[in-house]
Formats: sequence, structure tokens, C-alpha cells
Amino acid sequence: MKLKLNPSWQVALASILDSPFYTALEARVIQAYQTNQIYPNQDQIYAALNACDFDQVKVVILGQDPYHGPNQANGLAFSVNRGKALPPSLRNIYQELQQDLGIPVVKHGDLSAWAQQGVLLLNTSLTVKEGQANSMKDVGWLEFTQAIIQLLGEKAEPLVFVLWGRQAQNYQKYLKKHHHIIKSAHPSPLSAYRGFIGSKPFSQINNYLVADGKDPIDWRLT
Repeated sequence: MKLKLNPSWQVALASILDSPFYTALEARVIQAYQTNQIYPNQDQIYAALNACDFDQVKVVILGQDPYHGPNQANGLAFSVNRGKALPPSLRNIYQELQQDLGIPVVKHGDLSAWAQQGVLLLNTSLTVKEGQANSMKDVGWLEFTQAIIQLLGEKAEPLVFVLWGRQAQNYQKYLKKHHHIIKSAHPSPLSAYRGFIGSKPFSQINNYLVADGKDPIDWRLT
């Protein structure tokens, strides 16, 4: 799996990737793929990292774990393969995007166009068993992605971190104070109307980026 990881991230994460911890994590994940139906496809485990070089990250949006239905997950947090129905959280994200920036809702859920602009769509657990949400958080993924977040949080340049929901907000402690933090309720139907809808995260992100002299994200999807 390490060999399928973007070279820029291999350099940034070298001390972790060469550790006994990672060797054990990789072995547990490979075994899981051999004995269970696991999502996403094995070659998409690091899709979020591979779509966005370490030095190109401008925005980090944290999710929990991949969708656990057949052919949904594509390795990007909140994203779903084309041709699949939009999950409820993503429908709410699209609704807020339309309210915030007037961008029409599209019928597909592929967010790779955002990732290619420097938006790291990172789940805190990178794999999941079919039909069992959050079922692989204990194989070592939480420690691995925590290391990624800490590494990004130590960057001298300010990044924008989007923390939707309590679980994501637990990672704020790893971020230095010069970064921009956008917090709200999670876009899940259980909480979207308790602070996510109306929070205008997309315009906030772009305002921060422009203030830092960076290009804003084009949030339109085609």
C-alpha cells in the first residue's frame, strides 16, 4: 500500500511509513481485504492524498470513514462514485453550497474536482467493512491520520481546516493558532439543521484563501 502513496506524502510521512506501527497497520488492512468486503477499492485507500500533493494542500475537510455500501466510496471524504445516489450528508453539503454561493446542485457526488485544487478530503479512518460504519477505526487508521493532521497543523503557512461535527472538532488541538478553523454541526441529517445549514463554509474558505494571497476554490462541479 505504501508504494501506491503519492511521493510527496511518502517523503512527508517517511518516519511513520518506515515504522513498525505502519508495518502492522498495513498487514491488518491487507488481511481485512483478503477476508472481508472492504471499501473503498484497495487502490483508492490513499485517493485523498494522491489527489493533492502535501505542498499543495490549502484546505482540509475531515470526514469519519468511507461509505460502507457497494461501489459508493472512492477514497475522498463525503465523495461518492458517479452513478450512485447522493448520500444524505452530501445532499446537505450541496444544499448549503447552493445557499452559500448560488452553485446549482449536481446529480453526481464525485468531489475529485475539489481535491485537485488543494482540498484534502480526508477521512479519519481510510477503510470500512461493508455495511458496518466506523468498523475499522481501531486497526491503526486513527493514529495514522492523526499524524497527517498534526503534520499539516505544523505547517508555517496558514491552512483552512473545516471541522464538521464533534469528532472532527476533536482534532483542533493538533493545529497551531495561525491556521483558520471553520467549525459547525455535521452535515448529517441528524444535525445539519442544528448549525450546518446556513453556516456558509464555502464562502468562508475562499475569503480566508484570498486574504492569504491564494487562489480561491472553484466549488462548481460538472
